[in-house]
Amino acid sequence: MTKLARLLLAVLPVAALLVFAGPAAASRSACESIAAPVVPGARVLSVAGVERRDFTVPPGPLNPEPITDIPAFCEAVVTLTHAGADDVVTVEVWLPLDTWNRRFQGVGGGGFAAGFFDPAMAAPVQAGYAAASTDAGVPGFIPFPTWASDPELVTNFSSRSLHDMAVAGKALTASFYGRPAAHTYWNGCSTGGRQGLMSAQRYPKDYDGILAAAPAINWTKFVVAEQWPQVVMRQEGNRPTDCELQAFADAAVASCDGVDKVADGVIGDPRQCRYDPYRLVGKTIECEGQQVTITRSDAEVVARIWAGPGVWSGLPKGTPFYGIAGQTPFEVSDSWIKYFLKKDPTFDTSTITYRDWYRLYAQSDAEYGDIIGTDDPDLSAFRAEGGKMVTWHGEADELIFPTGTIDYRARVDRTVPGKVDDFYRLFMAPGVGHCAGGVGPAPTDPLAAVVDWVEKGRAPEVLPATAPSGATRNLCRYPLVSRYEGGDPASASSFRCARSY
Repeated sequence: MTKLARLLLAVLPVAALLVFAGPAAASRSACESIAAPVVPGARVLSVAGVERRDFTVPPGPLNPEPITDIPAFCEAVVTLTHAGADDVVTVEVWLPLDTWNRRFQGVGGGGFAAGFFDPAMAAPVQAGYAAASTDAGVPGFIPFPTWASDPELVTNFSSRSLHDMAVAGKALTASFYGRPAAHTYWNGCSTGGRQGLMSAQRYPKDYDGILAAAPAINWTKFVVAEQWPQVVMRQEGNRPTDCELQAFADAAVASCDGVDKVADGVIGDPRQCRYDPYRLVGKTIECEGQQVTITRSDAEVVARIWAGPGVWSGLPKGTPFYGIAGQTPFEVSDSWIKYFLKKDPTFDTSTITYRDWYRLYAQSDAEYGDIIGTDDPDLSAFRAEGGKMVTWHGEADELIFPTGTIDYRARVDRTVPGKVDDFYRLFMAPGVGHCAGGVGPAPTDPLAAVVDWVEKGRAPEVLPATAPSGATRNLCRYPLVSRYEGGDPASASSFRCARSY
């Protein structure tokens, strides 16, 4: 499985097993006769509804196993276009026939896919939501954004189609059930997380609650920074093997595991890890049956990757290198440089020097920052609309470094008057990778926390989380951390939220 496929697989929403607000049924005939929505700024080309029963999502790149047990639903497909854009955008809405919980959920995409449709919408419908997704008029599961030269499609992908989807999806929901959704939510990770933040920034009325995980905000900066490790290895004339790089990651974890006073193979806060990679020089390790001695050149490469380019953060210590520092570049970063910056799909990114990289970084932000940067800290309008938002980010994210999300939250604190925690809370997950994975405890049902906040006014102090080992932990609202108080370190009851470890 490619790195991009792993990314897309990770961002699929997890079914939120919530108590329904009272099942609502709709007439089966209403599906085929569903009315076309009015979408301001767009012209609806077609709308079609098909009743689905005993529907199964077949195996694919995003779901290795088929998805079954999907309740009967109406599949409504809308196509629309924008004047002068020569685009055709698809919005798909799944409307449960008998199990609607009176909620609407927009679901996000990943990488250069604006939405995933079937594999992403199955879980919300299983939980009773009316769910919607869009392709933004661009190809989906393809790492090569051939549409980069079309400014209308870039606008669709960046922002416009998110609003169109929300308007069309909520209108179809109201038309089908004869009443609007009582509450509306967004759920996404990575690109889906960026889409959630974009909705809060530019379309603050679209959703009552937003779950934006590992958000791909600061897009124009971090996506170029993902290429930094490749530039370092080429410029330093040394490409350590994956095994050698993992030895450095393991050494950092071993050295800094105790930062949080718990020996669990997790660095509680990578920013507090002071491990020096040069300590590994001269050590002999086994790689694929071979004895390999770590050199000073290896340590220099790792030091530069961890330090980052200065204008953006580096790979967090202890985080796996394979995401962006493997033997091949990460497809999304590589394609961004080729299609958006160089505007030449044949451009060889292996020719990029340090000087070239800094020029590309500056170009990326200058040319696309206002379009897809999604880093506007002014969430005042979203707050005024009564919106609630939860963001969580893995501290061992191998693709989108968590420091960008922490910095964004700090800028929101400086920009929005009053207490930001009243409407927007951030949770950090030590040892967790991009959207999922890693060895640390990941949130088990963060959307439930958003729903509880919106519908019952209970702001989340913690997000319950579980590690692959079965250990449980409560992730504390940032900047608090989960401090060990004694007892079973595999139990959340042995920890409490505190200002420091």
